Amino acid sequence: MSVQSTLGGSNFRVPPQAPPMFTATSKSLISDTKALIEKSRKLQDQLASNITEKDAAFNNVVLPMAYDENAMGLAIPIIGFYQAVSTSQELRDSSTEAEKLLDDFSIESAMREDIYKLVDAALKKAEKLDPESQRLLEKEQKSFVRNGLGIPAGPKRDRFKEIKKRLSELGIVFQKNLNEETGGLWFTPEELDGVPEDVVSSFKKGEGENAGKVWMTFKYPDLFPVQKYCKNAETRKQVMIANENKCNQNVPLFREAIILRDEAARLLGFKNHAAFKIDDKMVKTPEWVDNFLGDLRKRLAPGGLAEIDKLKQLKKEDLASRGKEKEYDDHYYLWDHRFYDRLMLEKEFSLDQQKVAEYFPIQTTIHGMLEIFEQIFGLVFVEITGGSRDKISPSGNGSEIVWHPDVQVFAVWDDETEGGGFVGYLYLDLHPREGKYGHAANFNLQPGFIDEKGNRRYPATALVCNFSKPTPKKPSLLKHDEVTTLFHELGHGIHDLVGRTKYSRFHGTNVVRDFVEAPSQMLENWCWTPSQLKSLSHHWSYLSPEYLTAWQESNSSSSQPPKKMPDELIKNIVRTEHVNDALHYLRQLHFGMFDMAIHEPESHEAIEKLKISELYNHLRKDISKLDGPEVFGKKDDWGNGEATFGHLMGGYDAGYYGYLSSQVYSTDMFYTAFKADPLNKEQGRRYRHMVLEKGGSQDEMETLKAFLGREPSTEPFYKELGISK
Repeated sequence: MSVQSTLGGSNFRVPPQAPPMFTATSKSLISDTKALIEKSRKLQDQLASNITEKDAAFNNVVLPMAYDENAMGLAIPIIGFYQAVSTSQELRDSSTEAEKLLDDFSIESAMREDIYKLVDAALKKAEKLDPESQRLLEKEQKSFVRNGLGIPAGPKRDRFKEIKKRLSELGIVFQKNLNEETGGLWFTPEELDGVPEDVVSSFKKGEGENAGKVWMTFKYPDLFPVQKYCKNAETRKQVMIANENKCNQNVPLFREAIILRDEAARLLGFKNHAAFKIDDKMVKTPEWVDNFLGDLRKRLAPGGLAEIDKLKQLKKEDLASRGKEKEYDDHYYLWDHRFYDRLMLEKEFSLDQQKVAEYFPIQTTIHGMLEIFEQIFGLVFVEITGGSRDKISPSGNGSEIVWHPDVQVFAVWDDETEGGGFVGYLYLDLHPREGKYGHAANFNLQPGFIDEKGNRRYPATALVCNFSKPTPKKPSLLKHDEVTTLFHELGHGIHDLVGRTKYSRFHGTNVVRDFVEAPSQMLENWCWTPSQLKSLSHHWSYLSPEYLTAWQESNSSSSQPPKKMPDELIKNIVRTEHVNDALHYLRQLHFGMFDMAIHEPESHEAIEKLKISELYNHLRKDISKLDGPEVFGKKDDWGNGEATFGHLMGGYDAGYYGYLSSQVYSTDMFYTAFKADPLNKEQGRRYRHMVLEKGGSQDEMETLKAFLGREPSTEPFYKELGISK
């Protein structure tokens, strides 16, 4: 297996481009940022003073700015990345401050009328350009218009600029509050009855008034096991309500942002923020989105109610089996769902997630995933460890090419059939730390592009996740949904790595928001394919003699399980793919419809009067039909869920529907190219070169149609969910 055979071994080749360095200090971050801004501003000033509108052309206006954008792309993502991964509060704060300086500068640049006039004049020249350069020119001009330069100079334009600046501040503070959220709840071991012992034993122990209790944080490795396994409904209810209120300082920020967005959209002449945002997406109009979400809701609603009926029955039986039949009140609550969803998988589908996880130790699973990508896309991943890191580090010190000792780094190459050239760097940062970004995400660290001399720059991309840490007695084990998450995020990483565009603007995952999830979602299908599950699996007791001993200590009466996952267990996993799917998609619809509702108000007055948290909770109840605290007489303002996740503040505003519409595209691509043979190398190469490589360098709908050979269809998605008419 090439991943392992080349681990720092004799095959080690030094890549033609050194990896980025992670040596910033809180001081250098700010001074480097100021220097970058200065250099860029100077270029804009020179263009404005040296070139007239009459002389303005692509090569003397847009191209120099594109080269500057390429160069800035080598530094900017990393400057902002520290706030997600650094262990130093000081460095995280500087990173946030630097990002604010960069955001302010990008607003200033986007509002430069002198540069806008030159770009507009260059576009009107209608020169014959290559398609990617033409696209860059058009996008550049449109971006100025969308940034308010179509508004005549004066108070309205100044107000627009003021709003842009404030929105940028709000977004940064909102995400920082989420990253640095440190809340939690104290529980006695009895209140956590049912939660796996290894989870509870990892919780902080209480002292003084909390002696005998443990502290559960709202971070995923604590939160999810409690929601899924805790038998005490009161505990689950407390956890659910507290988790929806863990970041209430974000509530006023969210409110201010949606009011300002609406005002800004109206200043630009759009009916509302949704119309403004969707204007340059794949689907073009809010009406399309509303119809799509409405149709999906109509098709899913009966299935959701049927699923709730089944789950209620299970809840009734479960409570009776524990002598608690009196607690059954014919309701199915929000805090019941993760628990009974898991119980149903165990009872009706014999799917014990803890058993499944024993076959997915994180390191062998990652190697298995990389091997799949090697096969279908023609890549080779070489992990860089020990002395090899010193060899490729520009300073000769290998510890400076990562931001934390836990981080793994890979050099990625084309295999022989693809020409054997260098592709880029992949980093994996897998476990939780204080102050670290709390979800799973892919971060581009450096884009790829072609520089002024015609040479290719290669990308660097990072996966930041929060899977539980290994211990001497047990490796880090992934549940099946975590395997799927990892595959999904790695999918973004591959999209980023294999991008081959001229300009960094269009590199990799720099595609429209309603397409960006499709390539990753498509790869999730591999996690439901029996042959792939078999090859990814590797029981943890085979990892080392020490682990075997540890396994035997806790399973003294059993013989060692097979090394690969048994077919019966695989069959059980695959059978569960669509269990409670209607409820899953209704939850996504709740986010998508809430997002559209707050961004499509009747009037500006309507948005100012809108009770946002009430709407969020009311819509959730209305769409998912799961009961909440309102059953106990609480008003709809019992929680502030909109303040607890970053999407609607971090770029998915009037865009959350993209998770669902891109699922339509991804299912269509999978059915068309891979369903018959998931490891089809020919289709894999076609997909790599026709879809992933192109990034945003051409209209994404054209990319999709070229790959499918026709217009995309919702039919495969509806068929997959069993709701096609």
